[in-house]
Amino acid sequence: MKTVGLIGARGHTGRELIALIARRDDMRLSYAVSRAMAGTPVRDLAPEAPQDLTFEALDPESCAARGADAVILAMPNGQADSYVAAFEAHAPDTVLVDLSADYRFDHAWVYGLPEIYGRAALKGARRISNPGCYATAGQLCVAPVRAFLSGPAHLFGVSGYSGAGTTPSRKNDLEALKDNLMPYMLAGHVHEREMSRHLGRDVRFSPHVAAFFRGIVMTAQLEFAAPVTEADLRAAYAGAYENEPLIRLTDAIPEITDGANNPGAVLGGLTVSDDGCRAVIVCALDNLLKGAAVQAMQNLALALDLPEFDGLGV
Repeated sequence: MKTVGLIGARGHTGRELIALIARRDDMRLSYAVSRAMAGTPVRDLAPEAPQDLTFEALDPESCAARGADAVILAMPNGQADSYVAAFEAHAPDTVLVDLSADYRFDHAWVYGLPEIYGRAALKGARRISNPGCYATAGQLCVAPVRAFLSGPAHLFGVSGYSGAGTTPSRKNDLEALKDNLMPYMLAGHVHEREMSRHLGRDVRFSPHVAAFFRGIVMTAQLEFAAPVTEADLRAAYAGAYENEPLIRLTDAIPEITDGANNPGAVLGGLTVSDDGCRAVIVCALDNLLKGAAVQAMQNLALALDLPEFDGLGV
C-alpha cells in the first residue's frame, strides 16, 4: 500500500484525484492540504475519501515530514516552489507529481504524457510534470503526424469553465459566459509554448472558454510538406494509439459530450484536402480527467511500479 499526499485538494481536480485514489487498493490518501477547508472532513468534498480524513493547513516542511510515498501538487501556477524545496531538503525520495506549469520546461522533471513520450522515463521517476489539459489534447492530435508537417500546427480549443479553477474570474463567471464564447490569451499561452517545446514543432494555439462545466474540444489544422494520403494519416494515428486503452479513434467528429466524464480521449473526424496537403482532426477529452487527474494517476502508478490503469474505468 503506497501512501499519497494531496496539496491543493479543494479544487475541481483535487476532487477527482481523491475519487481516483479511493478506487485503488494499492494507494491510500494519507493527507489532504487546503487552508480554506482546514478542519473540514474530506468527505464533505469527495464522498469517496477515507472516513477519518480531514483537510489540513500544512506548511511545506510539515508536508515533507509526513513521509508519504508520493505527493500530488494540485496548486495554481507559481505556487509549487516552496513545497518542492521542502521535499528536496527533507524527503528527496518522495515522488512528486506537479499539475501546474511550473516544471514543464525543466529538464530535471519527467514530462508525463505516456501515450506520446513513452513510459520508460516514468518508471522510478521522482519528479514528474503533468501536461496541461489543452496541451494534452493538442499533442494527441499532432504527435503522430508531426514528421509530415510543413509549418506550425494551428489549434483551436474550447474548454469548459472548470478549466479556469475555483478562484472567481470572468472565465468562470456564468453570467459573463451565458450565450457566449470567450476567447482569451490569443498568443503566447503557456500551453502553446509547452506543446511547441515537447513536440519539437511550432504550434499556434487559440484558447476559448464556454458555459459548460467540463470537457475540451481541440480542432487541429495541419499542413504538410508534400501530399499525404488519408490512408497514410490513418495508419499513423492507428500505429500511435491503437494499443492505448485511454485513446479511442473514430470516424465521427468528436464533440464535448464525447470527452466529458471520459477517462481518456477521443480523436476523430479526420478530413484530408483534395490535394493531400492539409488535414483536420479533432480531439475531445475531459480537462479534469485525462487533462489532469487521470494523467496524474497514470504517471504516479508508473513511477511507483503499480498497474497504470487500475481504477480508471478502462
